[in-house]
Amino acid sequence: MAGCDSTPSSCDCFVALPPHTAAPAVIFGKNADRPRSEVQEVLYVPAATHQPGDKIRCTYLEIEQAERTHAVVLSRPAWLWGAEMGANEHGVCVGNEGVWTREPVGQDEALLGMDLVRLALERGSSAREALEVITALLERYGQGGSCKEEPVPFIYHNTFLLADRTEAWVLETAGRYWAAQQIREGSRNISNQLSIGKEITAEHPGLRQRAHSQGWWSGDGEFSFAQAFSLTQQPPRMEAAKARYSAGRELLQQHAGHITAETFMAILRDKASGICVDTEGFRTAGSMVSVLPRDPALPCIHFFTATPDPSRSVFKPFVFVAGLKPVPQVRSPTFRNDPAKQIPRFQSTVDRRHELYRRHQAALELMESDQEQGQKLLQTLQDLEKQGLEGMNALLEGTVVPCPEELADLFFNCVEAEMKFYM
Repeated sequence: MAGCDSTPSSCDCFVALPPHTAAPAVIFGKNADRPRSEVQEVLYVPAATHQPGDKIRCTYLEIEQAERTHAVVLSRPAWLWGAEMGANEHGVCVGNEGVWTREPVGQDEALLGMDLVRLALERGSSAREALEVITALLERYGQGGSCKEEPVPFIYHNTFLLADRTEAWVLETAGRYWAAQQIREGSRNISNQLSIGKEITAEHPGLRQRAHSQGWWSGDGEFSFAQAFSLTQQPPRMEAAKARYSAGRELLQQHAGHITAETFMAILRDKASGICVDTEGFRTAGSMVSVLPRDPALPCIHFFTATPDPSRSVFKPFVFVAGLKPVPQVRSPTFRNDPAKQIPRFQSTVDRRHELYRRHQAALELMESDQEQGQKLLQTLQDLEKQGLEGMNALLEGTVVPCPEELADLFFNCVEAEMKFYM
C-alpha cells in the first residue's frame, strides 16, 4: 500500500566485489525510483556499425554517432531515449542517480543523465571506458532538461555507478565538473548525494580551480569533492537519501563475504529502509541485478523485473547471445504524435503500459484487495523466480551447459511464464 509521502526519492545503486561476494564475481544492482504513473520498459538493442557523419537523436539533443555501438539491454522510462540502468555485451553495467549540487542545474535541454547511461553502454567495452565516454560527452554537451514526463520541469545532475567483471567506478558530477573513485574490492552504494570525499582517482582538470574560485575550498590541505560541491542546505529529497544511503551501506556490511544475486534482490526489496519505494508520488518502477563472473568463460547474467515494486515482482534472467528472441511483452507502444517529442513538450498524456505491466498491475490490485489470493499469487511468483535463479546458478557453477538457442529464448520464456499466472 502506497504511503502519503510524495517527495521524489530517486534511486539506490549497489555493487559488490570479492571478497564481499560469495563467488568470484562482481554483482551490480539498482532500483529505479520514478514518478508513480511512469512505465519502465526493457529494451534490447543489437550491436551496429555506423557511417562517418551519422547523428543520433537522444532524448532532447542530437549528437555525433560512434563508428560502432555495442549490443545493450536497457531498463528505461518508456518516454525517453536513454536508460535508468542497463548492461552491454562486454559485461559492463551502468546506473545513475539524481543529485543537486552547488552548481546550478541547466534549464536548457542537453543530455540527460539517463542518455549518458545508454551512451556509456553503447560505446564503452569496460567500466573505465564507459566512464570516459560519460565525462567526454558531459564536458562537450553538458547535462540538462526535464527528467519527468510532466509540464513542470524536474531537473538534476547525476552520479553514476559503473561495473564490469574486474572493477567498479563511482562517478559524481556537478554541472560539467566531475570526480571519480575506483573500487577494486569490497562493496559500495550510491543514493542521491555526493559521496566521493578525498578518495578521488580521476577528476575534471579544472575541478579544484572551480571550487577555489567559488570560495568552496580554501586551496590548502586535502580536497574533498563532496564537501566542496554539496549544497550547504540540502533539499528534502537529498536529506531523505542520507538514511537510505546509510541503510544500504549497513546491509552491504551485514552480508559482506556472502553476497549473491539473491542478496541484492532482497536489498532492493527492503521497504523498511526506504530502498524499495512505494509512496503516493514515487515508487520503484523497475529493478535490475547483474552477476559478472571474473571467469570470462562464464556468461554475465542480468535480471530485470520490467514491473514496479520488486517486493511483488519477478526478477527474470537475460543473457547476451546471438539470435535473441524479441520480447514485445515488455516493450511500450509508440505514438505518432508523442507528447514527449513535440514542442512544447508534455502537454498531453498517453498510455505507455506494455502488456506485462498491465497484467502485473491487475495482480497488484488483487494482492491488495484479496489478501489470501494475493498471498498465493505472490508465493507462485517467488517460486517462479527461485526456479530461474537455480537454473542460472547451475550455469554459473558450470554444472549445466545450455544450448545457445535456450539462452536466446530465456528472457522471453520467463516473461511468458510470469504472464500466464496473471491470466
